[in-house]
Amino acid sequence: MKINANLKEALRWLKQAEADLSSAEDSLNTKHYEWCCFQSQQAAEKALKSFLYSKRRRAILTHSVRELIIECSKYRNEFKTLIIEARFLDTFYIPTRYPNGLPGTAIPSEFYTMVEAKKCLNSAKKIVRMVKKSIKQ
Repeated sequence: MKINANLKEALRWLKQAEADLSSAEDSLNTKHYEWCCFQSQQAAEKALKSFLYSKRRRAILTHSVRELIIECSKYRNEFKTLIIEARFLDTFYIPTRYPNGLPGTAIPSEFYTMVEAKKCLNSAKKIVRMVKKSIKQ
């Protein structure tokens, strides 16, 4: 019974991660690059939390994709291959949403470019794919 509850919670988080990934794609297509970057970070974060829930973890309080990758790699070493993507995505958690997270007078909606948005989206897709593969095993 407990394993089913853990898997159910994991799949719930994974479903939201996939929705965030879809939203990131929509934001990329509508040139809301700051939101694409943030939603990509969110997709990766929620996917990794999904994996940890599948391993019976609870109270996962960090928002750092890098820290989550390190935790996931304790169960599956392959997660370590995504550490660069994780570190990259972590840099988009705050400054994509708040003007005071950026230097000078810049605001997020004018600061981020398609290049960063595509890179964030690709990094998140790699992480979500790894989680989906890992939960199935």
